[in-house]
Amino acid sequence: MTLLTSGSPVRHIVCFGNPLHGDDGFGPAVYQRLASLPLPRGLRLFDCGTAGLAALAAFEACDEAVIVDAAAPAGAPGRLGYLSPESISLESAVAGHGSGLGYLLRVLAAQPEPAPKIIVLAAEASSLAPFQPGLSRPVARAVENAVAELSAYIGAHRHG
Repeated sequence: MTLLTSGSPVRHIVCFGNPLHGDDGFGPAVYQRLASLPLPRGLRLFDCGTAGLAALAAFEACDEAVIVDAAAPAGAPGRLGYLSPESISLESAVAGHGSGLGYLLRVLAAQPEPAPKIIVLAAEASSLAPFQPGLSRPVARAVENAVAELSAYIGAHRHG
């Protein structure tokens, strides 16, 4: 799958994560790097931290949203890839209190207005240790790769 799939006029890049929890800081690190770039008209960048349902506003009035987040460790730290929104697990929580990405994606799909096209760009974490700031080396490299990929996405939509 490639990011260069849409000529949609309004796109958002929505970054999630907590930089105080090891590799969960992947999304905020990508956000910081992208925030220094000039963005074309019709493309907005969001740092949603761990906002859960409070991040719904970042998906309003757009045709396409690229979500940037860390993925659970699975044996290949730093591996960058695309996940389908349907593959994101729904967190166990009391109804209405789910705060993770899986719950947010289910709420977006259930909204009465059409949901934007969702693309999930994730880096596999090495460690998601609470109160251990800093990225592992593999995930720090994945930040560079993600920024390069998203910069190409931004550039492809600069005039469109």
